[in-house]
Amino acid sequence: MKLAAVLYEMGEGAATDALLGSFALRLKRAGFKLAGAVQWNAPVANRSRCGITLEDLASGRRIAASDDRGSLAKGCRLDHSALEDSVGIALSSLGSETDLVVINRFGKHEAVGHGFRPMIEQAVLLGVPVLVGLNRAHLGSWRAFVGEEPELLAPELEAVSSWCAAIVSDRGADVGLEERAPVALA
Repeated sequence: MKLAAVLYEMGEGAATDALLGSFALRLKRAGFKLAGAVQWNAPVANRSRCGITLEDLASGRRIAASDDRGSLAKGCRLDHSALEDSVGIALSSLGSETDLVVINRFGKHEAVGHGFRPMIEQAVLLGVPVLVGLNRAHLGSWRAFVGEEPELLAPELEAVSSWCAAIVSDRGADVGLEERAPVALA
C-alpha cells in the first residue's frame, strides 16, 4: 500500500497546506495525472481566521469552503456541504490511470468515515498512491484507518519529494512516470 501522511503539529496546518498545494501544482505542470484536493488559505478582513478554498487537482475547480460564523467565532469554520461537494468532484476524477492522490488533510470528518475518506479507500483499491496532510491530533485515527504502521513524512519539501520519487520508481515504467519525475521532483 502506497500511503503516506505529512505529519504536522497544531498551528502548522497553513504551512502544510501551502507545501502540499505547491508540490501538487509542480507535479501537474510536469504532466502527472493527479486527483484529490488541496487547500488554499486567504486572509479575511475583520476575521481572526483565514478563508478556506479547496482546489480540485484534476480540474482546477475551486470551491469556497469557509463557513463565516462571525468575527468572534472560534473553532472549525469548514462548510461541511462545500467539503462534500469537493469530495464528489475529486472522486469523479479518480481512476486507475491516476498517478497520485493528494488530499490536504485527514481530519475530523475522515476519522469518522466522511470527507475524503471514501476517496482514500478507492485509491487504495485501485493501487493509486495517496499523500495526505495529517495533524498529530488525528494520528490515532489515521493509524486505526490504515491498519498498519503508517508512513509518516516530515512537513518538508525534501521528505515529500523523496517519498514521491520512491513511488515513481516503484510504479514508473507501468504508468510512464519515470520521464516526468526528474522535472517535478528535483
